Amino acid sequence: MNRTYPQGVTCWIDVSTPDVTVATEFYGRLFGWTFEDVLPADAPDRYVIATLNGRDAGAIGSGDGTATWNTYIAVDDVDATTAALIAAGASLLIEPQDAGPGGRLAALADPAGAVFRLWQARRRLGVQAVNEPGAWNFSDLRLRQPADLDFYLQAFGWLTSPQEPWSTMIRVPGYGDHLEATVDPDIRMRQAAAPEGFEDVIGGALLVGPEEQPHWHVTFTVADRDRDTDLAERLGATVVRTAENPWTKTAELRDPQGAAFTISQFTPPGT
Repeated sequence: MNRTYPQGVTCWIDVSTPDVTVATEFYGRLFGWTFEDVLPADAPDRYVIATLNGRDAGAIGSGDGTATWNTYIAVDDVDATTAALIAAGASLLIEPQDAGPGGRLAALADPAGAVFRLWQARRRLGVQAVNEPGAWNFSDLRLRQPADLDFYLQAFGWLTSPQEPWSTMIRVPGYGDHLEATVDPDIRMRQAAAPEGFEDVIGGALLVGPEEQPHWHVTFTVADRDRDTDLAERLGATVVRTAENPWTKTAELRDPQGAAFTISQFTPPGT
């Protein structure tokens, strides 16, 4: 069964990059992705779907300026949602438009300046390979003050579960029910020891300092943080920082063209 994404759930990621070929070589070797161009050969730009073991893992597309990872939020109606978000204070960056037969998209910036995209799925349902080595784990919103999250809570009906130090899990009510009824029937059994509502979590939010602009940030699962950090460096990436806690080992990286992302190894106590 294909993975589907209800309204308000983060559903797709892609990286906009000046040189698609350089990016495919880097992420292909780092994550084991393979690629398929979905635009005509004579198109001025490229958009390449990345797959992991035959399942959609994200995409790489042509873009000007600094390479940037983008996070998409699933909506039932891009046009109506875009209009509502603009009325709530968002800025329109890319007007609603069809992305071939795959779906319909728009790009906006929230009132604090963080850029995000909307996705109304048609043939392209969203990321299918998740939470496994080489696949998207989650996206988190990096913001300057907790009040900046209010825009999304009102726009998408999100709920939050605070953590310490200041960060929060973002939940879409009923998402766990959706997963249980579709692709993950054992989710509640597997997460029996997790905090209440964890099955509804779709991402996170955390505060950043004044030197960092508000933005959406992507994290990928890896089997071995240290091994893959070394590999990323050999492939031309820059290590921004590493961190460890009782549950994960992470490294924040910048790819050879400057796109920031994190790799995360799950290391629960006792392993």
